[in-house]
Amino acid sequence: MSTRTFRIMVRGVFDGLTTEQRAELQAHAPEHDVLHATFTPEGHLTYDLTARAAFTFRFLDSGEAEEDSLDATERAEQSAQAWLTERGYGYKNLRSQADDLSQAPLGKRQRRAAASR
Repeated sequence: MSTRTFRIMVRGVFDGLTTEQRAELQAHAPEHDVLHATFTPEGHLTYDLTARAAFTFRFLDSGEAEEDSLDATERAEQSAQAWLTERGYGYKNLRSQADDLSQAPLGKRQRRAAASR
């Protein structure tokens, strides 16, 4: 059985941030800019508080079967919640989406390379 790679996005909204918390997030905003977004095992957070209070964590996980994406999604949500809770950031409306990259359609270059094999 081959290993499947899952990309999980956990989205939510900051809720009830204090002035100090907002200032702290603003101070670290450049390292959480969506232009630097990446999927990592530990999760990568992006947000833009000047636009809106929404955030996205991007996680990378793996498993053997398609059903493993459910466990990967649960781990990602728990990790995002732990990160937010450890820092005292309120949040609401968490929702997650997992994509199994083994099921993703091939791009034009990938199809061409696969056909030439």
